Amino acid sequence: MAYLELQGIEKEFGNVRVIRGIDLQINQGEFVVFVGPSGCGKSTLLRLIAGLEENDGGKLLLDGRDITNEPSSKRDLAMVFQSYALYPHMSVFENMSFALKLAKVDQAVIQEKVGRAAKILNLTDYLQRTPKELSGGQRQRVAIGRAIVRAPKVFLFDEPLSNLDAALRGQTRIEIAKLHRDLGATTIYVTHDQVEAMTLADRVVVLRDGKIEQVGTPLELYDRPANQFVAQFIGTPQMNMVAAKDLQPLVQSTGLSVEPDGFIGLRPENVTLCAAGQGLMDATVDLVEALGAETLIYVSTASGVQLVSRQNERTELHAGNTVGLRIDVDAAHLFDAKGRITRTGKARETLVH
Repeated sequence: MAYLELQGIEKEFGNVRVIRGIDLQINQGEFVVFVGPSGCGKSTLLRLIAGLEENDGGKLLLDGRDITNEPSSKRDLAMVFQSYALYPHMSVFENMSFALKLAKVDQAVIQEKVGRAAKILNLTDYLQRTPKELSGGQRQRVAIGRAIVRAPKVFLFDEPLSNLDAALRGQTRIEIAKLHRDLGATTIYVTHDQVEAMTLADRVVVLRDGKIEQVGTPLELYDRPANQFVAQFIGTPQMNMVAAKDLQPLVQSTGLSVEPDGFIGLRPENVTLCAAGQGLMDATVDLVEALGAETLIYVSTASGVQLVSRQNERTELHAGNTVGLRIDVDAAHLFDAKGRITRTGKARETLVH
């Protein structure tokens, strides 16, 4: 039986239906990430679970208990917000212990719980400081610590890294992953950053327009997307998506069974470059992004098709050079005119040493 279960959850703001019958089961100890573009309903869905918004339909069950109409304070959930939401006049210790004090928990228990959380989050030396004396990453760790001391049944994270710079985002993402591993806590995490989703999640829930498009492990979504939207949303840079009519040389030479008004999806690593005249077709280099460990090369064909190729090697190519294109046909994803998948490309084989 699922630990947290959403049954037909609905939410409307005025005449706008923002959550459209969400059904989802989350297992105990699972790290689930809600991901999707801005306005897709992921934060609203999290707030409905937390009890910060009142749902207009459906049921919420936590550990077999119906919490649909219970107030947020009674749901045994803890939420970490994007904005930290720390009390500026309180010390780190006071911020982390505030909810326990309100619940009239014994002082010795408070000391033990805060001390343990501070040790986990490397905040022991900062317990007497105020938020203004901390970095952004430290403030976010305090907000996480405040949730930990409550020992909730489910942790809810609402885009907790979006206010941090790139270096801190990477560091704090690792800390959250380690924290989940150490605590084994059920976690729901909202982000618009699909890199966070791919690196943190046991399962990813892709949302669009208040509905679930697909649920699966990160690699399941990458290798076997349910539709064109998921295929292009998961993966950086995103999947090349080309109308079949614009890649006729590929269709004719390989006999790909793609609808005339359908689409061909190609991951950047499945498009490789060679000398002009030696590939399926020629193209002109538009841009080279040398990222160190990998190189992204953007090209355009004579018919105007734009593709990006990812390679692990460095290159001496420059904008304006003519190159040949080779395409791994077995890895091509095929979609119909409505964006529904008709063939999933062959995934990369896992190497076992």
